[in-house]
Amino acid sequence: MVKAIEATGIPVVHICTIVPISLTVGANRIVPAVAIPHPLGNPNLSKEDEKKLRRELVERALKALTTPVDSQTVFEK
Repeated sequence: MVKAIEATGIPVVHICTIVPISLTVGANRIVPAVAIPHPLGNPNLSKEDEKKLRRELVERALKALTTPVDSQTVFEK
């Protein structure tokens, strides 16, 4: 789906828990997530720490979305 959307000219960020799968399917902008059962959070953290974690993931995804790429790029911390 990511490649089909990008083929129309709309940039896409794939937030994923298993980066090699995203690389295999051809996603261009990849942001690693937290873990399979909780990709965008961690229920073991305090409410404040989880909010901070989620904000960091969204900010990283927004940075990836606005970054021009020529090939597959993984946006780590």
